[in-house]
Amino acid sequence: MSQSAGHLIVRQLEAHGVRRVYSVPGESFLDVLDGLHDSPIETVVARHEGGAGFMALAEGRLGTTPGVAMVTRGPGAANAMIAVHTAWQDATALVLFVGLIPVADRGRDSFQEFSLTGWFGSTAKRVYVLDDEHRAAEVVAEAMRTAASGRPGPVVVGLPEDVLVRATAAGTVPPRPPAPSAEPRAEAGEVAALVAEAERPLIVVGGDGWDGAAGTALARWAEDAHVPVAADWRAHDAVPHRSPAYAGWLGYGRADTLAARLDEADLLLFVGCGRSDVLSDGYTRGFGARTVVVLPDPDAAMHSGRLDLLVVAAPAAFAAALPPAGAARGVRGADWMAGLAADQRRFATPLPEAGPGVDLGAVCAVLERRLPDERVVTYGSGNATLWGQRYLSHNVPHSLVGPRNGAMGLAVPAAVAASLAFPERQAVAICGDGDFMMNPQELSAAFAHGSAPLVIVADNGIYGTIAQHQRAQYPGRPSGTAATNPDFAAGIRSFGGHGEYVERTGDFGDALERALASGLPALIHLRTDPGTMPPPADNAPGTHDAGRTAR
Repeated sequence: MSQSAGHLIVRQLEAHGVRRVYSVPGESFLDVLDGLHDSPIETVVARHEGGAGFMALAEGRLGTTPGVAMVTRGPGAANAMIAVHTAWQDATALVLFVGLIPVADRGRDSFQEFSLTGWFGSTAKRVYVLDDEHRAAEVVAEAMRTAASGRPGPVVVGLPEDVLVRATAAGTVPPRPPAPSAEPRAEAGEVAALVAEAERPLIVVGGDGWDGAAGTALARWAEDAHVPVAADWRAHDAVPHRSPAYAGWLGYGRADTLAARLDEADLLLFVGCGRSDVLSDGYTRGFGARTVVVLPDPDAAMHSGRLDLLVVAAPAAFAAALPPAGAARGVRGADWMAGLAADQRRFATPLPEAGPGVDLGAVCAVLERRLPDERVVTYGSGNATLWGQRYLSHNVPHSLVGPRNGAMGLAVPAAVAASLAFPERQAVAICGDGDFMMNPQELSAAFAHGSAPLVIVADNGIYGTIAQHQRAQYPGRPSGTAATNPDFAAGIRSFGGHGEYVERTGDFGDALERALASGLPALIHLRTDPGTMPPPADNAPGTHDAGRTAR
């Protein structure tokens, strides 16, 4: 029985267990949209291709299959580039399908013509163009496998409009699983021996792939071995924060104390991440210690500097292969681990803020008490995110989505995707007004699909991160960082959602209760003081220096 190539693509996505595709429709892939009409795959219509890509990226980070987005040629593909770049730098599995002009129109400067490979060839793991309708299923299977294998990342598949409507007798193919992670029993034993020799070892976790109990298992091993565990920036849901070994996160907004410990450690064990720019304060910290890296990528592309041992394995496989912690404890006491954990507890205790406007530390304290562990918190970029990252804990896997490449505009679409992927969990986007205004339109998908994310917007009327840099480098000369905002709460109410405008810290708790009780997509608009910068990195009162500020 024959079917069109476009319909076969949909059947193959079904075979891979894809539950949703995120799309801005285009005439270049109408046949795929027609195939989705009768499919159990849910089609989530976005209002901007960047938003669709961010939703798919969030699904890829939170789920077990790569996220899938579909956009049209030319301008649509250009708009989706931000999500591809984010997936590339974040090492997150994403498959982007791009409708293309008919094959016969190529090379004639046709309407919306562009070079798919030229645009995405340096920012994707692989770029495919489906020129043979009979290989539609194979190309999809290979794209899904490539996105999830080794160092995860984005794969782009071009779909010429005329090829999609051609009939084929080919059927679906068995999904091609990602290259299996090795079982590093011998290497894990070698790592344990190195840890046993060290006086001040430090584990740094990050990346994707912390599924199931992997993070909990590694944290318990670290506790028993008396090794503190830090997290890479925006990967700090990898291990439970209530663990006695948890020492906080590295990167933008990190504690000065933890950054210093990175230099003091005599053994660094990176699991799921490497020594990157952000983690190492711009390649300035943690380069002298003996270094072990555990990555599914044999090239260790995410790592810079010294590398004494590379273990090619995914985090879950490595955690499962570790020998009993006694083999790694040696004669080391618990003081080193306990000291770092105490530093983190002090750092994660909100400080009272002076001045007008809503106190974001107090807001986060209310959220921490009121929201269950089974929440999903999403961020875009900007200084407003630092309060949430610092004061909100993560104790279950897949509870955080934020762009590790510093892309703005991810918080809202990611929260929408999280609320669709986990309808039983509360999705909360925390963003500044600049980040929120990048993609507020994607809340429409929540209304369309019956989900209820909560968006918290800290509105200080400026691009805070840039204004902070300006104040330091060009004092008294503000330029190009001010913004004028509407009443965001009124906006979501006009759509049928629940909106609250809060000007005083003491009013936030009641506003939060009303928002959560509404059962609707909700937004709380917080008026904050543009002069308030993130709390000090050393947690000492009287200063406002957050170390490296958020992107």
